[in-house]
Amino acid sequence: MKRMNKIQFVDSVTELEILCQKMQHEPWLAIDTEFLREKTYYPKFCLLQIATLEWVACIDPIALEGQMDTLFEIINNPNIIKVLHSCRQDVEIFYNLTGKLPAPVYDTQLVAPLLGFQENPGYAMLVSGFLNINLSKIHTRTDWSQRPLSPEQMEYAADDVIYLAKIYQMMEKKLQKLGRENWLNEDFEQLMNPDLYDIPPENAWLKIRGKNKLTGKQLAIVQALAEWREITAKKDDRPKNWILRDELILDMAKLQPVTIKALAEIRSINDSFVRRSGQEVCDLIKAAQDMPGLKLKSKENSAKKTVKQEAVLDVLSAIVRLRAEENALNPIILATRKDLEALLFDEPDGLLRHGWRYSMVGKELQGLLQGQFTISIDKNDLTLHTQEM
Repeated sequence: MKRMNKIQFVDSVTELEILCQKMQHEPWLAIDTEFLREKTYYPKFCLLQIATLEWVACIDPIALEGQMDTLFEIINNPNIIKVLHSCRQDVEIFYNLTGKLPAPVYDTQLVAPLLGFQENPGYAMLVSGFLNINLSKIHTRTDWSQRPLSPEQMEYAADDVIYLAKIYQMMEKKLQKLGRENWLNEDFEQLMNPDLYDIPPENAWLKIRGKNKLTGKQLAIVQALAEWREITAKKDDRPKNWILRDELILDMAKLQPVTIKALAEIRSINDSFVRRSGQEVCDLIKAAQDMPGLKLKSKENSAKKTVKQEAVLDVLSAIVRLRAEENALNPIILATRKDLEALLFDEPDGLLRHGWRYSMVGKELQGLLQGQFTISIDKNDLTLHTQEM
Protein backbone atom coordinates (compact mmCIF):
# COMPACT_ATOMS: atom_id res chain seq x y z
CA MET A 1 0.00 0.00 0.00
CA LYS A 2 1.37 3.40 -0.96
CA ARG A 3 2.58 5.50 1.98
CA MET A 4 0.50 8.55 2.80
CA ASN A 5 1.79 12.04 3.58
CA LYS A 6 5.23 12.50 5.10
CA ILE A 7 5.59 11.55 8.76
CA GLN A 8 5.80 14.64 10.95
CA PHE A 9 8.11 14.25 13.94
CA VAL A 10 7.12 16.67 16.69
CA ASP A 11 9.67 17.44 19.39
CA SER A 12 9.24 21.18 19.99
CA VAL A 13 6.50 23.21 21.65
CA THR A 14 6.00 25.30 18.54
CA GLU A 15 5.46 22.25 16.32
CA LEU A 16 3.14 20.73 18.91
CA GLU A 17 0.99 23.87 19.12
CA ILE A 18 0.60 23.93 15.32
CA LEU A 19 -0.37 20.24 15.32
CA CYS A 20 -2.85 20.76 18.16
CA GLN A 21 -4.59 23.52 16.24
CA LYS A 22 -5.12 21.06 13.41
CA MET A 23 -6.20 18.20 15.65
CA GLN A 24 -8.83 20.10 17.63
CA HIS A 25 -11.14 20.17 14.59
CA GLU A 26 -10.89 16.45 13.80
CA PRO A 27 -13.93 14.23 14.57
CA TRP A 28 -11.67 11.27 15.33
CA LEU A 29 -7.98 10.43 15.78
CA ALA A 30 -6.18 7.11 15.38
CA ILE A 31 -3.78 6.82 18.32
CA ASP A 32 -1.03 4.48 19.46
CA THR A 33 1.79 4.73 22.00
CA GLU A 34 5.23 3.23 22.41
CA PHE A 35 6.42 2.74 25.96
CA LEU A 36 8.75 0.74 28.17
CA ARG A 37 7.92 -0.82 31.53
CA GLU A 38 10.29 -3.76 31.91
CA LYS A 39 12.18 -1.96 34.69
CA THR A 40 9.46 0.28 36.12
CA TYR A 41 6.03 0.07 37.73
CA TYR A 42 4.62 2.89 35.63
CA PRO A 43 4.99 2.74 31.84
CA LYS A 44 7.70 5.07 30.53
CA PHE A 45 6.03 7.09 27.77
CA CYS A 46 8.38 7.17 24.76
CA LEU A 47 6.38 8.01 21.63
CA LEU A 48 2.85 9.03 20.66
CA GLN A 49 1.58 8.35 17.15
CA ILE A 50 -1.55 10.08 15.84
CA ALA A 51 -3.11 9.91 12.39
CA THR A 52 -6.17 10.62 10.28
CA LEU A 53 -6.62 9.62 6.65
CA GLU A 54 -4.81 12.81 5.58
CA TRP A 55 -1.81 13.10 7.92
CA VAL A 56 0.34 11.30 10.47
CA ALA A 57 2.52 12.61 13.28
CA CYS A 58 4.91 11.07 15.81
CA ILE A 59 5.17 13.15 18.98
CA ASP A 60 8.18 12.91 21.30
CA PRO A 61 6.96 12.97 24.94
CA ILE A 62 10.53 12.72 26.19
CA ALA A 63 11.58 16.00 24.56
CA LEU A 64 8.23 17.58 25.46
CA GLU A 65 7.90 16.31 29.03
CA GLY A 66 5.77 18.70 31.08
CA GLN A 67 4.80 20.71 27.99
CA MET A 68 1.93 18.68 26.53
CA ASP A 69 -1.10 20.07 28.36
CA THR A 70 -2.72 21.34 25.16
CA LEU A 71 -2.25 17.94 23.54
CA PHE A 72 -3.80 16.15 26.51
CA GLU A 73 -6.78 18.51 26.41
CA ILE A 74 -7.41 17.33 22.85
CA ILE A 75 -6.96 13.67 23.76
CA ASN A 76 -9.46 14.15 26.60
CA ASN A 77 -11.89 16.14 24.42
CA PRO A 78 -15.29 14.37 24.60
CA ASN A 79 -16.13 15.54 21.07
CA ILE A 80 -13.23 13.67 19.46
CA ILE A 81 -13.32 9.87 19.14
CA LYS A 82 -10.01 8.23 20.03
CA VAL A 83 -9.47 5.13 17.89
CA LEU A 84 -7.09 2.58 19.42
CA HIS A 85 -6.40 -1.14 19.27
CA SER A 86 -6.41 -3.03 22.58
CA CYS A 87 -6.51 0.31 24.30
CA ARG A 88 -6.01 -0.44 28.00
CA GLN A 89 -2.26 0.16 28.19
CA ASP A 90 -2.51 3.32 26.08
CA VAL A 91 -5.37 4.63 28.20
CA GLU A 92 -3.39 3.82 31.35
CA ILE A 93 -0.60 6.13 30.18
CA PHE A 94 -2.98 9.04 29.63
CA TYR A 95 -4.72 8.37 32.94
CA ASN A 96 -1.42 8.30 34.84
CA LEU A 97 -0.30 11.57 33.25
CA THR A 98 -3.54 13.55 33.43
CA GLY A 99 -5.79 11.83 35.97
CA LYS A 100 -8.45 11.70 33.26
CA LEU A 101 -9.76 9.07 30.88
CA PRO A 102 -9.79 9.95 27.14
CA ALA A 103 -13.49 9.27 26.46
CA PRO A 104 -14.89 8.44 24.02
CA VAL A 105 -12.72 5.58 22.80
CA TYR A 106 -13.21 3.15 19.93
CA ASP A 107 -11.31 -0.12 20.39
CA THR A 108 -10.86 -2.03 17.12
CA GLN A 109 -10.06 -5.21 19.05
CA LEU A 110 -13.58 -5.19 20.52
CA VAL A 111 -15.18 -4.40 17.17
CA ALA A 112 -13.43 -7.13 15.18
CA PRO A 113 -15.47 -10.14 16.44
CA LEU A 114 -18.67 -8.46 15.22
CA LEU A 115 -17.14 -8.54 11.74
CA GLY A 116 -16.13 -12.19 11.67
CA PHE A 117 -12.75 -12.14 13.44
CA GLN A 118 -11.84 -14.27 16.44
CA GLU A 119 -12.13 -12.92 19.97
CA ASN A 120 -9.34 -10.46 20.91
CA PRO A 121 -7.49 -10.53 17.57
CA GLY A 122 -4.02 -9.03 17.37
CA TYR A 123 -3.42 -5.83 15.41
CA ALA A 124 -1.36 -7.65 12.76
CA MET A 125 -4.34 -9.94 12.10
CA LEU A 126 -6.61 -6.95 11.44
CA VAL A 127 -4.06 -5.30 9.14
CA SER A 128 -3.72 -8.53 7.20
CA GLY A 129 -7.48 -9.18 7.12
CA PHE A 130 -8.58 -5.68 6.10
CA LEU A 131 -5.63 -4.41 4.09
CA ASN A 132 -3.83 -7.60 2.98
CA ILE A 133 -0.57 -6.26 4.47
CA ASN A 134 1.82 -8.30 6.59
CA LEU A 135 3.32 -6.09 9.28
CA SER A 136 7.06 -6.21 9.85
CA LYS A 137 8.18 -7.38 13.30
CA ILE A 138 11.75 -6.09 13.01
CA HIS A 139 11.31 -3.31 15.59
CA THR A 140 9.10 -5.18 18.06
CA ARG A 141 11.83 -5.11 20.73
CA THR A 142 13.03 -1.57 20.02
CA ASP A 143 14.12 0.59 22.94
CA TRP A 144 11.84 3.53 22.16
CA SER A 145 13.49 5.71 24.78
CA GLN A 146 16.69 5.99 22.74
CA ARG A 147 17.26 9.04 20.55
CA PRO A 148 17.55 9.72 17.73
CA LEU A 149 15.01 7.36 16.21
CA SER A 150 15.99 5.99 12.82
CA PRO A 151 13.80 6.58 9.74
CA GLU A 152 12.94 2.86 9.81
CA GLN A 153 11.79 3.07 13.43
CA MET A 154 9.67 6.12 12.62
CA GLU A 155 8.01 4.35 9.70
CA TYR A 156 7.37 1.27 11.82
CA ALA A 157 5.72 3.37 14.54
CA ALA A 158 3.73 5.51 12.11
CA ASP A 159 2.40 2.48 10.22
CA ASP A 160 0.47 1.43 13.32
CA VAL A 161 -1.77 4.50 13.18
CA ILE A 162 -1.76 4.91 9.39
CA TYR A 163 -3.31 1.46 9.03
CA LEU A 164 -5.47 1.93 12.12
CA ALA A 165 -7.12 4.99 10.55
CA LYS A 166 -7.93 3.01 7.41
CA ILE A 167 -9.23 0.02 9.36
CA TYR A 168 -11.46 2.27 11.47
CA GLN A 169 -13.18 3.64 8.36
CA MET A 170 -13.64 0.17 6.91
CA MET A 171 -15.02 -1.15 10.19
CA GLU A 172 -17.52 1.68 10.50
CA LYS A 173 -18.83 1.09 6.99
CA LYS A 174 -19.27 -2.62 7.64
CA LEU A 175 -20.95 -2.05 11.00
CA GLN A 176 -23.36 0.45 9.47
CA LYS A 177 -24.18 -1.97 6.67
CA LEU A 178 -24.95 -4.65 9.27
CA GLY A 179 -26.85 -2.25 11.52
CA ARG A 180 -24.38 -2.84 14.35
CA GLU A 181 -22.80 0.61 14.70
CA ASN A 182 -24.18 1.12 18.23
CA TRP A 183 -23.75 -2.40 19.58
CA LEU A 184 -20.51 -1.66 21.40
CA ASN A 185 -21.38 1.67 23.00
CA GLU A 186 -21.69 0.15 26.47
CA ASP A 187 -18.50 -1.89 26.02
CA PHE A 188 -16.58 1.25 25.08
CA GLU A 189 -18.02 3.10 28.06
CA GLN A 190 -16.86 0.34 30.39
CA LEU A 191 -13.29 0.93 29.18
CA MET A 192 -13.57 4.33 30.84
CA ASN A 193 -13.97 2.84 34.31
CA PRO A 194 -11.12 4.24 36.48
CA ASP A 195 -11.00 0.98 38.45
CA LEU A 196 -9.42 -0.68 35.42
CA TYR A 197 -6.39 1.59 35.62
CA ASP A 198 -6.00 2.40 39.31
CA ILE A 199 -6.48 -0.69 41.44
CA PRO A 200 -6.57 0.16 45.17
CA PRO A 201 -3.54 -1.47 46.88
CA GLU A 202 -5.84 -3.26 49.33
CA ASN A 203 -7.39 -5.11 46.39
CA ALA A 204 -4.12 -6.10 44.72
CA TRP A 205 -4.29 -9.58 46.29
CA LEU A 206 -7.30 -10.42 44.13
CA LYS A 207 -4.99 -10.55 41.08
CA ILE A 208 -2.73 -13.22 42.55
CA ARG A 209 -3.30 -16.64 41.02
CA GLY A 210 -3.18 -19.79 43.08
CA LYS A 211 -4.77 -18.30 46.18
CA ASN A 212 -7.98 -20.30 45.86
CA LYS A 213 -6.55 -23.23 47.85
CA LEU A 214 -5.56 -21.13 50.86
CA THR A 215 -7.35 -20.80 54.17
CA GLY A 216 -8.99 -17.58 55.34
CA LYS A 217 -6.03 -16.72 57.62
CA GLN A 218 -3.59 -17.38 54.81
CA LEU A 219 -5.60 -15.12 52.52
CA ALA A 220 -5.35 -12.32 55.08
CA ILE A 221 -1.55 -12.62 54.84
CA VAL A 222 -1.72 -12.61 51.03
CA GLN A 223 -3.75 -9.41 51.16
CA ALA A 224 -1.31 -7.71 53.56
CA LEU A 225 1.76 -8.67 51.53
CA ALA A 226 0.19 -7.80 48.17
CA GLU A 227 -0.90 -4.40 49.48
CA TRP A 228 2.60 -3.69 50.83
CA ARG A 229 4.14 -4.78 47.53
CA GLU A 230 1.81 -2.56 45.49
CA ILE A 231 2.53 0.51 47.62
CA THR A 232 6.29 -0.16 47.53
CA ALA A 233 6.31 -0.74 43.76
CA LYS A 234 4.50 2.54 43.15
CA LYS A 235 6.76 4.46 45.54
CA ASP A 236 9.97 3.06 44.04
CA ASP A 237 8.59 2.85 40.47
CA ARG A 238 9.77 -0.74 40.13
CA PRO A 239 8.00 -3.82 38.71
CA LYS A 240 5.99 -5.63 41.37
CA ASN A 241 7.71 -8.95 40.78
CA TRP A 242 11.10 -7.30 41.30
CA ILE A 243 10.01 -6.56 44.83
CA LEU A 244 8.25 -9.81 45.65
CA ARG A 245 7.07 -12.54 43.29
CA ASP A 246 3.55 -13.96 43.52
CA GLU A 247 4.91 -17.44 44.31
CA LEU A 248 6.78 -16.10 47.32
CA ILE A 249 3.69 -14.32 48.61
CA LEU A 250 1.84 -17.65 48.48
CA ASP A 251 4.74 -19.45 50.17
CA MET A 252 4.86 -16.85 52.95
CA ALA A 253 1.12 -17.16 53.45
CA LYS A 254 1.47 -20.92 53.91
CA LEU A 255 4.63 -20.92 56.05
CA GLN A 256 3.87 -17.68 57.95
CA PRO A 257 7.42 -16.75 58.99
CA VAL A 258 7.48 -14.13 61.74
CA THR A 259 11.25 -14.09 62.32
CA ILE A 260 14.10 -13.15 59.98
CA LYS A 261 15.57 -16.65 60.39
CA ALA A 262 12.31 -18.35 59.36
CA LEU A 263 11.87 -15.97 56.44
CA ALA A 264 15.41 -16.60 55.17
CA GLU A 265 14.77 -20.35 55.12
CA ILE A 266 12.00 -20.06 52.49
CA ARG A 267 13.16 -21.56 49.24
CA SER A 268 14.14 -19.12 46.47
CA ILE A 269 13.98 -16.04 48.69
CA ASN A 270 16.60 -13.42 47.93
CA ASP A 271 19.15 -12.58 50.64
CA SER A 272 19.10 -8.90 49.76
CA PHE A 273 15.30 -8.87 50.13
CA VAL A 274 15.60 -10.40 53.60
CA ARG A 275 18.16 -7.78 54.64
CA ARG A 276 16.23 -4.87 53.13
CA SER A 277 12.61 -5.74 53.91
CA GLY A 278 12.64 -8.88 56.04
CA GLN A 279 11.65 -7.33 59.36
CA GLU A 280 8.88 -5.26 57.79
CA VAL A 281 7.45 -8.35 56.06
CA CYS A 282 7.62 -10.43 59.24
CA ASP A 283 5.76 -7.68 61.10
CA LEU A 284 3.09 -7.63 58.38
CA ILE A 285 2.63 -11.39 58.61
CA LYS A 286 2.40 -11.25 62.40
CA ALA A 287 -0.23 -8.49 62.22
CA ALA A 288 -2.21 -10.35 59.56
CA GLN A 289 -2.34 -13.46 61.75
CA ASP A 290 -4.43 -11.46 64.22
CA MET A 291 -6.81 -10.24 61.52
CA PRO A 292 -10.11 -11.97 60.64
CA GLY A 293 -9.75 -14.54 57.90
CA LEU A 294 -10.81 -13.57 54.39
CA LYS A 295 -13.16 -15.40 52.08
CA LEU A 296 -12.94 -15.63 48.34
CA LYS A 297 -16.13 -15.01 46.47
CA SER A 298 -17.60 -18.47 46.06
CA LYS A 299 -18.21 -19.76 42.57
CA GLU A 300 -20.80 -22.47 42.46
CA ASN A 301 -19.89 -23.29 38.88
CA SER A 302 -16.35 -24.27 39.95
CA ALA A 303 -17.82 -27.39 41.54
CA LYS A 304 -19.04 -30.39 39.60
CA LYS A 305 -22.38 -29.58 38.01
CA THR A 306 -25.39 -31.81 38.32
CA VAL A 307 -26.93 -33.58 35.35
CA LYS A 308 -29.87 -31.17 35.51
CA GLN A 309 -27.58 -28.13 35.49
CA GLU A 310 -25.71 -29.50 32.49
CA ALA A 311 -29.06 -30.00 30.74
CA VAL A 312 -30.01 -26.37 31.43
CA LEU A 313 -26.68 -25.25 29.99
CA ASP A 314 -27.37 -27.35 26.89
CA VAL A 315 -30.69 -25.54 26.40
CA LEU A 316 -29.02 -22.14 26.83
CA SER A 317 -26.36 -23.19 24.31
CA ALA A 318 -29.07 -24.03 21.80
CA ILE A 319 -30.55 -20.52 22.12
CA VAL A 320 -27.07 -19.03 21.68
CA ARG A 321 -26.51 -21.02 18.48
CA LEU A 322 -29.82 -19.83 17.08
CA ARG A 323 -29.17 -16.16 17.83
CA ALA A 324 -25.62 -16.43 16.50
CA GLU A 325 -26.86 -17.88 13.22
CA GLU A 326 -29.50 -15.14 12.91
CA ASN A 327 -26.77 -12.51 13.27
CA ALA A 328 -24.09 -14.29 11.19
CA LEU A 329 -21.76 -14.70 14.19
CA ASN A 330 -19.67 -17.57 15.44
CA PRO A 331 -21.51 -18.88 18.55
CA ILE A 332 -18.24 -18.86 20.50
CA ILE A 333 -18.00 -15.10 19.97
CA LEU A 334 -21.50 -14.64 21.35
CA ALA A 335 -21.14 -16.88 24.42
CA THR A 336 -18.89 -19.69 25.57
CA ARG A 337 -19.95 -22.48 27.93
CA LYS A 338 -18.21 -20.60 30.76
CA ASP A 339 -20.21 -17.46 29.92
CA LEU A 340 -23.41 -19.48 30.21
CA GLU A 341 -22.27 -20.97 33.51
CA ALA A 342 -21.61 -17.45 34.82
CA LEU A 343 -25.16 -16.48 33.88
CA LEU A 344 -26.65 -19.62 35.40
CA PHE A 345 -24.83 -19.04 38.71
CA ASP A 346 -25.55 -15.30 38.86
CA GLU A 347 -21.99 -14.01 38.52
CA PRO A 348 -22.44 -10.23 38.24
CA ASP A 349 -19.48 -9.62 35.92
CA GLY A 350 -20.40 -12.16 33.25
CA LEU A 351 -20.20 -11.01 29.63
CA LEU A 352 -23.85 -11.87 29.02
CA ARG A 353 -25.01 -9.34 31.61
CA HIS A 354 -23.99 -6.21 29.71
CA GLY A 355 -23.21 -4.77 26.30
CA TRP A 356 -24.27 -6.11 22.93
CA ARG A 357 -24.27 -9.71 24.14
CA TYR A 358 -26.91 -8.83 26.73
CA SER A 359 -29.06 -7.19 24.08
CA MET A 360 -28.68 -10.04 21.60
CA VAL A 361 -29.16 -13.04 23.87
CA GLY A 362 -28.30 -12.39 27.54
CA LYS A 363 -31.58 -10.70 28.43
CA GLU A 364 -33.50 -13.48 26.75
CA LEU A 365 -31.53 -16.19 28.55
CA GLN A 366 -32.05 -14.45 31.89
CA GLY A 367 -35.77 -14.38 31.21
CA LEU A 368 -35.73 -18.08 30.38
CA LEU A 369 -33.91 -18.91 33.62
CA GLN A 370 -36.41 -16.78 35.58
CA GLY A 371 -39.40 -18.55 34.08
CA GLN A 372 -40.51 -15.63 31.90
CA PHE A 373 -40.37 -17.77 28.75
CA THR A 374 -41.32 -21.26 27.71
CA ILE A 375 -39.85 -23.29 24.84
CA SER A 376 -41.69 -25.13 22.14
CA ILE A 377 -39.98 -27.55 19.77
CA ASP A 378 -40.97 -29.12 16.50
CA LYS A 379 -38.83 -31.17 14.16
CA ASN A 380 -37.02 -28.18 12.64
CA ASP A 381 -37.35 -25.31 15.07
CA LEU A 382 -37.03 -24.17 18.67
CA THR A 383 -39.09 -21.17 19.74
CA LEU A 384 -39.34 -19.08 22.90
CA HIS A 385 -42.73 -17.87 24.06
CA THR A 386 -43.59 -15.33 26.74
CA GLN A 387 -44.93 -17.07 29.81
CA GLU A 388 -48.51 -16.07 30.61
CA MET A 389 -48.89 -14.78 34.16
